[in-house]
Amino acid sequence: MNLSQHQITFRQPDDWHLHLRDDELLNAVVVPSARVFKRAVVMPNLSPPITSIKSAIEYKSRILKALPKDYAFTPLMTAYLTDETSPDVLREGFQEGVFFAAKLYPANSTTNAAHGVSDISKINSTLEMMERVGIPLLIHGEVTDSDIDIFDREAVFIERCLDPLLRRFPRLTVVLEHITTEDAVEYVKTSSAKLGATITPHHLHINRNAMFQGGIRSDFYCLPIVKRERHRLALRRAVTSGEPCFFLGTDSAPHLRSSKESSCGCAGIFNALNAIESYAEVFEQEGAIEKLEAFASEFGPAFYGLPLNQTSITLKKNAHIVPIRFNLNSSFSKNEYLVPFHAGESLSWSISSPKEN
Repeated sequence: MNLSQHQITFRQPDDWHLHLRDDELLNAVVVPSARVFKRAVVMPNLSPPITSIKSAIEYKSRILKALPKDYAFTPLMTAYLTDETSPDVLREGFQEGVFFAAKLYPANSTTNAAHGVSDISKINSTLEMMERVGIPLLIHGEVTDSDIDIFDREAVFIERCLDPLLRRFPRLTVVLEHITTEDAVEYVKTSSAKLGATITPHHLHINRNAMFQGGIRSDFYCLPIVKRERHRLALRRAVTSGEPCFFLGTDSAPHLRSSKESSCGCAGIFNALNAIESYAEVFEQEGAIEKLEAFASEFGPAFYGLPLNQTSITLKKNAHIVPIRFNLNSSFSKNEYLVPFHAGESLSWSISSPKEN
C-alpha cells in the first residue's frame, strides 16, 4: 500500500459476495463492480436459480457479454443448493472449474430463496462430498422460524445450525456471509474450523434506527436485517482488527424502485456504485486506513487459496456527493431506477484510477 495524507494506492480488491441479477438489470449493474473489483463471487439466486452446470456456464457468459471489452473481470460462479442437489453434479461442476463454491440459503430466508434448503440434514451427502473434494460452502446464516424474532435469526442460526454443522464436517471450508452481529464476530474469530466471514459496507455504517428515520426507509431494508448499534460497532472492530478470517463482501443487491418502494418491499441494498469508498470511510474513521488493503485485497484470496491481484487502484481524498439515483437504460420505464447506498450523502474518498486492464 502506498499511503499519503490525500491518496491511497493499493492492490486491486475482490468482492467475495455480489448479486448481479440478470438480463437488462445485469447489463446496468455489472460495470460499477467490474471497474473496481478484479474478481467477484456471484450469487446464484436468480429465478430460476443456478442449480446446474449448464445454467452456470450460460449465466457466466451473459455476465462477460455485459462487460466493456477492455474490462478484465472474473465472475466466480456458485451453485444454489436445494434439498434435491445432486452431489455428483456439484462435484463435476467444481472439478471442471464451473462452480467456485456452493451457496446454502435456508428456504425462504431472502430474495429468491424459496427453493433453498428446508433442513440441513437433507443435504448431508452433499456436504460430505464437499468436505472430501474441497468445495467451499457459502452460507446465508439465518433461521426462518416464524417464532424467532428477525433480529435474533443470525445468532440462533449459529447456535442451532452452524455449530452442529461444523462439528459434523470439521474439514469443510465455510464462509458465513454478510455477518451482522457481535455473536457472529466472536464465533468466527474463535472458531477452530476453516471458517471465514464477509462483512458489507452498509452493516458498518447503519444500525436498525436508519430504517425508521423520518418514516419507513425501504432503501435500508436488507437481509440479514441491520441490528443494534453495539453490533455495528462490533463489525467495525472486526474489519479493522487485522484478523484474516474477516474479508470484503459487498452483498450489493440491486432492486428496481418499484420493487423497493411497494407494499411488500424487497430486501437488498445497492452499494456497488461506491462500495470501496464506503469501506475506506469506515477505516479512516476508525483510524485504521492502513489496514484497508489487507481486508479488501488479501484476506479473501488467502482464505480461498487464490493468488493476489497484481493490479492496483487509487483512492484520493476528494469529497463528493453520491447521486440520489442510478439511472437505467431506455429498456426500463422512466420511473424505474436504483437508489445507491449513501444516496445524497458526502463521501470523503473517490476513485482516482480504476484498475489497469
